[in-house]
Amino acid sequence: MVKDYGQINLHGSDPPRPIPFPLGTRSVAPRPVPFPSTPMTPPPRTRARRALIALLVSAIAIPSAAVAASGGAGVGPIASGAPSGGLDPTSVPVPSSPSKSSKGKWLRGVAVTEYWPVPESWFVGQLVSVPGLPGKHRVDWLYSAFGVSMQGEGIGLDGRIYHIASLGHAGWVTSDGRSTTPGSDGWSGGAPYWRAGGFWRNSAREVTYPLEIGGWSNGPGVKYVPLRGVTFAAGPSLPLKYYQSIAVDPSVIALGSRVYIPAYRADGHGGWFVAQDTGGAIIGRHVDVYRTPPAAATDPGQDLTDQRIYVIAPRH
Repeated sequence: MVKDYGQINLHGSDPPRPIPFPLGTRSVAPRPVPFPSTPMTPPPRTRARRALIALLVSAIAIPSAAVAASGGAGVGPIASGAPSGGLDPTSVPVPSSPSKSSKGKWLRGVAVTEYWPVPESWFVGQLVSVPGLPGKHRVDWLYSAFGVSMQGEGIGLDGRIYHIASLGHAGWVTSDGRSTTPGSDGWSGGAPYWRAGGFWRNSAREVTYPLEIGGWSNGPGVKYVPLRGVTFAAGPSLPLKYYQSIAVDPSVIALGSRVYIPAYRADGHGGWFVAQDTGGAIIGRHVDVYRTPPAAATDPGQDLTDQRIYVIAPRH
């Protein structure tokens, strides 16, 4: 159990010790913003992937002081050659679009969304320690439906890539603290807001958490909900490449398939991708494009419907 004063115990059964700043002096009211999300169901290597953008309708309004404390809304320095924003600037020869001799098939009615390693600099929660990661990281970056638990990967304040290694034994809750699970028709209880643990409940039993600048995101916490079994690790969890890798439903598109998405033909790679990843909310005719983080947290990325894509299955 974490005993460091002012630090939250995210994994023990007992609530953390009081935080040494005036609680409840600042409150951030929830407001709807378009933000990417992923589900809880564990895909290969226990990665969580984001759900449809439209499913997530609740986030936090960040006060200007909190933005300043967080280092701004930008991505910040990114290590290991991880660029931010825009299409892939590569200048490699672009493959041609499918021809009549291509050994594949067209798939219609496909939804295309995007995901990326989410920057910690976009978040405002208190710094906490967690299993598997050095130092401390912002609690909302770790456990909210906008952070690493949902996206699978994130870019820390140090510019390095980190990922969730084990999802633990809890699902998701909405901003008002009700359980919700993903399905083909959306989330059962409403848009996910936080993992089902690692947060406090306020007097109305809604989710709240301490801010790095002091105070709480949604009123003072009165009861802590523990979260067990979640671990994180340094580095990426899969060898994905920006604008070259996609997440798919393997029952529709086999892993290892080459996929052509006409809407991305100007991305620097001719619109060709490799199906390398999966996600609990990537169900049926839905593909998720792995891309660089956008320039701002409020940019939801592309969300395309009724697309026509070309799939070349892998040879076995």
